[in-house]
Amino acid sequence: MARGEFAARSLEDDRKKWHWKDPYYKKKMRGSKKKYDLLEGAPQARGIVLEKRGVTAKQPNSGIRKCVRVQLTKSGRQLTALAPYDGAIKHIDEHDEVIVEGIGGAKGGPKGDLWGVKFRVTHVNNQSLEMLRTGKKEKIKR
Repeated sequence: MARGEFAARSLEDDRKKWHWKDPYYKKKMRGSKKKYDLLEGAPQARGIVLEKRGVTAKQPNSGIRKCVRVQLTKSGRQLTALAPYDGAIKHIDEHDEVIVEGIGGAKGGPKGDLWGVKFRVTHVNNQSLEMLRTGKKEKIKR
């Protein structure tokens, strides 16, 4: 390794070369996060509910987590989103317009015991799901 007076350039060049061995740097520079991300790099997306479904939890937990199948309006792709907290699924019907966001798992993946569920519902028909769930607002009929 060079240690001379003008060594900075060679050290910098080495750093640039070996940076590509880092998988996170490589993914970031090639833009594959946006390429394969269902929300296309956006923090939230709007979609239409196709169906309600129950997703079974991974081992060692047992239980059926209430989820909805959503078709995004901007890309037409489908995803499964969690209806968070107790009784939230009651306020979501088929053909409702919902807003989904990332669920906050490590590196954009699923959180906890949910198999492949990477998103959660935040709004239903432009009403906050939390407000509907706690009874502070009524659901708008469309």
